[in-house]
Amino acid sequence: MKIKQIDDLSLDLNDDTPIYPGDPEPHFEVATTTEHDGYNLSSIHLGSQSGSHVDAPFHFRDDGTRVDDMPLSLFFGKAMVIDATTKGANQPITLEDVAPYLDQVATHPFVLFKTGWTDKYIHTETYFQHPFVSGDVAEALVARGIKFLGIDTINADQTGGTAFPVHDLFSNRNLMIGENWGHFDKIQSDNFYLAAFPIRWHCDGSPVRPVAIEVADDD
Repeated sequence: MKIKQIDDLSLDLNDDTPIYPGDPEPHFEVATTTEHDGYNLSSIHLGSQSGSHVDAPFHFRDDGTRVDDMPLSLFFGKAMVIDATTKGANQPITLEDVAPYLDQVATHPFVLFKTGWTDKYIHTETYFQHPFVSGDVAEALVARGIKFLGIDTINADQTGGTAFPVHDLFSNRNLMIGENWGHFDKIQSDNFYLAAFPIRWHCDGSPVRPVAIEVADDD
């Protein structure tokens, strides 16, 4: 595989990183210093889905698989971008929007929804009024063999809503969701792989550093 470039799709993770309403707030502080202890070390308080993260099925099912038990093959694969940048606040991404892309899912089962929302509205109230994936779209993608859905919003479903059709479906099918990602404009090629490996802990999800690995056209 000839790598052309690697694009960082993650947000900075610090005390100011936005979180889903009600989640634990991230906090970083100095635990030791070279001056006093001979080495630098930080103390970090995080929610399991702070910053750019992945959701495991256990997030929405008590009997669902936790992130450390998910196959590693669900965190690396051939990917594609669905452009949803025309969507406005609280608008669903519909079957009509994704129809031109559905035939590619079988060969590109790692699907990224590009709304541009994180890059435009992070640290504003509008950030939480993002576009979201409709249940019909999730069902169509699952029917075509999707393994992983990533989105550059804080939630694949509607934030503030009472239903979570994308999370429910992906939990039931033992598939992965990535949320609170950004910088999808960095991806310049249609020929790329997605890598988003979680921390190995027995939990409902994990922070990740997702990257798009652009490769030569013959790879």
